[in-house]
Amino acid sequence: MTQGYDYGRAGIVGVGTPQANPTVEAEMRLLLPASMLPVVARLTSAEPEPLARLRDYLERLDSALGQYDTLKPAAFGFACTGSSYLLPPGREAALIAELEDRFGYPVVTATAAIARMLERVGARRIALVSPYPPALADAAAAYWQAQGFELAVVRRVDTGSGDTRSIYTLGSADARDAAMSAAALDCDVVLLSGTGMPSLALLADPPAGAPLLSSNLCLATELCRAVGAPEPDRSVWAPRLAEALAA
Repeated sequence: MTQGYDYGRAGIVGVGTPQANPTVEAEMRLLLPASMLPVVARLTSAEPEPLARLRDYLERLDSALGQYDTLKPAAFGFACTGSSYLLPPGREAALIAELEDRFGYPVVTATAAIARMLERVGARRIALVSPYPPALADAAAAYWQAQGFELAVVRRVDTGSGDTRSIYTLGSADARDAAMSAAALDCDVVLLSGTGMPSLALLADPPAGAPLLSSNLCLATELCRAVGAPEPDRSVWAPRLAEALAA
């Protein structure tokens, strides 16, 4: 019998995405090498209140990981930044440590991936751009300040709704003005926070000024590092993006 799987020779990685989020899978497919296999689990919650729903995704992450049954990913990426912003200090780290011990593979949150990327590029002063409602935008700002980063500015991309699921109706063009104004400021990096807001078109054709990072780019990079695969390269994923957008 053939050993192993035909697909995912460079590594099989799990990815958890909020239940109505259509962006994570699309951007991971473009960012990750073709030799990697992302296997997606939906993060689900019956909570009607948006912020409670986001907290539920992380508090009940064991349920999503259980969806893999006998398939054991080399690593798992939790593709929802909002959840991390809402938990009490120390709670996320304790949850992740417990899950890694129980399931036996690394679990990387999008916020942990962002923090590692910011450290790698030596960024200390960041501009934060997000499509969050005010309460979540405030929580995001407080989170990064607690991590020791200085915020040059916090810009919101308005979705016209307090329900975080309205983020999924945005396109990269909706964030361009906010990203452009933030990039012109005195900062090391502009962070586009929010895995549901498409951002690759912005990263492929960035405004002048400070470089842009996105939640999905940082998470894809960390998953590649976890399995020893080549990290996302704009010369590779940008043509894929152009083809996807032209179809």
